[in-house]
Amino acid sequence: MGALGRALRLDVRVLLGLLDTAYGRGSADTTDSEALGRPIRLWNPHDLEVHFAVEAPAPSYGAGGPRERSGSGRTGKMPAYVRRPHDEHLSIVVESAIEGHSGMAVLVGSSSTGKTRACWEAVQPLAALGWRLWHPSDPIRAEAALVDLHRVEPRTVVWLNDAQHYLGDKSGERIAAAVHRLLTDVSSSPVLVLGTLWPEYQDDYMALPRHGGPDPHPQARALMAGRLITLPDRFDHIAINKARALAAAGDRQLDHALQHADRGRLTQFLAGAPELVRRYETAGPPVRALLEVAMDARRLGAGLHLPASFLEQAVDDYLSDDEYDDLTDSWIDQAFADVTQPVLGRLAPLRRIRPRSIQRSSPADTTTAPSYRLADYLEQHGRRSRARLCPPDSFWQAAHDHLTAESLINLAEAARIRHRFHWVEQLAQQAADSGNTDAIARLAEIRRANGADKEADQLLQQAADSGSTAALIRLSLIRHTAGHTEEAETLAQRAADAGDTRGLGQLVEICEANGDRKQAEALALRAATAGDTGPLVRLAEIRELAGATQGAERLGQLAARAGDTTALVRIAAIRETGGLTARHEAQRLYQRAGRVGNTSALARLAAEREKAGRREEAEQFARRAARAGQSFALVRLAEMREAAGAHEEAEKLAQQAIETGHRFALIRIAAIRYAAGDLQGAKRLVQQAAAVGNPTAVARLVEMMADAGDLEAAERHARQAAAAGNPSAAARLADLKEVSGDREGAEELAWLSAGAGDISALNRLAEMRELTGHKKEAARLAHQAAQRGSTTALVRLADLREATGDQEGAEELARLAADAGDTYAMARVAIMREIAGDARQADRLAWIAADAGNPSALARLAELRHGPQP
Repeated sequence: MGALGRALRLDVRVLLGLLDTAYGRGSADTTDSEALGRPIRLWNPHDLEVHFAVEAPAPSYGAGGPRERSGSGRTGKMPAYVRRPHDEHLSIVVESAIEGHSGMAVLVGSSSTGKTRACWEAVQPLAALGWRLWHPSDPIRAEAALVDLHRVEPRTVVWLNDAQHYLGDKSGERIAAAVHRLLTDVSSSPVLVLGTLWPEYQDDYMALPRHGGPDPHPQARALMAGRLITLPDRFDHIAINKARALAAAGDRQLDHALQHADRGRLTQFLAGAPELVRRYETAGPPVRALLEVAMDARRLGAGLHLPASFLEQAVDDYLSDDEYDDLTDSWIDQAFADVTQPVLGRLAPLRRIRPRSIQRSSPADTTTAPSYRLADYLEQHGRRSRARLCPPDSFWQAAHDHLTAESLINLAEAARIRHRFHWVEQLAQQAADSGNTDAIARLAEIRRANGADKEADQLLQQAADSGSTAALIRLSLIRHTAGHTEEAETLAQRAADAGDTRGLGQLVEICEANGDRKQAEALALRAATAGDTGPLVRLAEIRELAGATQGAERLGQLAARAGDTTALVRIAAIRETGGLTARHEAQRLYQRAGRVGNTSALARLAAEREKAGRREEAEQFARRAARAGQSFALVRLAEMREAAGAHEEAEKLAQQAIETGHRFALIRIAAIRYAAGDLQGAKRLVQQAAAVGNPTAVARLVEMMADAGDLEAAERHARQAAAAGNPSAAARLADLKEVSGDREGAEELAWLSAGAGDISALNRLAEMRELTGHKKEAARLAHQAAQRGSTTALVRLADLREATGDQEGAEELARLAADAGDTYAMARVAIMREIAGDARQADRLAWIAADAGNPSALARLAELRHGPQP
């Protein structure tokens, strides 16, 4: 229908509205009052969490002509919308919904990049057709979705903004399964599910588990496969030109943003993000401390709404002694007043929330005391800038005293990783005392780690009887280890019936490892029936690696029938390393997976066709992969053309890749050209990449200028980039200056880079100085980097000092890094403790590091104690 509207040159929304009326379809006003949501046309976009936009200063007129009055604010008015490549991908999903097919899209991008606004603009054609929109949020998001998803009626948009609040909750896997059922239920069709995510959450949900490790998000991963649309952080030159045209036509907000935004970051400027960061960085100690408490709470897993009592108690240890002594009697009231003061009309660093009575976390929570929500851009800023910092004691105590059970479970895990052991059990016990079943299961694991196995089993049974799937899975594994196979499967099935198939997946691998292949396959099929194809995929891969190719392919086909072609691609990748026959079989599997849109398969087919000289087919496969979200297929094709000397075709493909979201395409082509000796051609491509907002391009350009001997121009570009918020060029030039012996200039540029948000240059300088024997300077720089949130230099210096025999100095540096939560540093300290003869402490630290994703210490300890293993 959208295509018909474009062909007739009619407004598609008007055309669809007329057709809707002509065919007698009910209007929004006559929809059943019991239906979820309300008509799209009745929604205010700001109620759906579209950011308020910075309002341009109003012009004033005086003797000198028109000029702008200062004091820009924020209003409900939104600037004109600039369509970009991701909007085209999103419109395809919307048009399919108009034509009667259910669909889903999840927009992935950093904070304030325009994800929610893009979704709002995308559903406007549906508004003319009387579609409804449901935003599950009351009493809390995950609970609302879980309770009512089965009630969604046809012609409804399900609005999952900030989808981590649905998929990352303890009920996330059940919600993902419910959304999948909704999308495949013909009686509910058509429905449209729209979500947004930050890149770090996408990485968490889509990451494949380590072999034999837990798989926390199989349902979410299967749900989002092929449904992700990536937004760039910046406007490219095409979008900038569109914005300029709209500004010239009278859009003062866009005009204001174009004059002030940094290198294409228009949406961030319009959302007030730079002003928020400036407000944080220039705030007085009490306000800055409140914001840092909120940042730490969110990055470590506390809920969205932070009680005022928690913030007030936690802030104590964030202030130095002098800062604390300078506080007035009314300092906390003044700090809250300051931190909630909007920076641009409506956006505040902390926003005051007064929860409805239904949102209280427990019967004991009877107060109407307000809570506060951290601005999401500051939340993301805190995740980056404070990633390696460990909160002080006042934080943990305040969490214990004031936060909900769900938050306490997450914070107990965060405390464990940072080896704040005395807080781990206190937080878990407090959560368990509230009756939270997952907290009881977590407490059981803590008891087991401390050697209280009997008490741990009792707690696990208590949690399982109360419905905790985590406890059911743990009990299942314990029963299986003890030889009670039937009981173990019953427990795993109970967890699967409750929406958590992880237990079945773990039993699959155990049975396969024990040689019970028939049972492994049966359990994998059970998991697939429950909506989790992950165990089938892993089982297929295990059998392919073991040489059981026919059985592996059969399992891969079963997974494909269930909608997951990942197994076919993995089997094909293994066969590609074999002989000619195996490689032909790999191509057959890639083609099968590619026919149903598997992007990895399409990308591999594109590369294979290019090698065979079938360029037209190669481009077709690459474009199909790009349309499905795999823009790297075009980049790889461009690289192959560039290497073959087809420079114009390579540049054209690189530009297409940029339009589909791959910002590094031109830089990769430039690198090939630079290596071939074409400096001018490489510089031209890098300059093009810099013009469309790629921060890495500026660093590469500076490096080329320095390589050509034009250090003055290189430093000028680096300083300009750092002043505009891009630290990468200054960081690279700092490295070059250090190597050339200009240590003072190197350190100045490293600090310039750090001030713009990149600590890596300080880390590298520290290591270079350690290697050249300037150990005091190295340690000073490493400590300064750690104070800004990066422990990399401390760990690296510890390794270097250990290699020179300085065990005491190595352990001191590694402990500083471990105290900030660095799991690699924990592993290093564990090995050092083993060497020092403290086996108990070595074991404890090694297991913590392994549980946090770094098992290297366990293997090293085993080797130290028993010798190299065969």
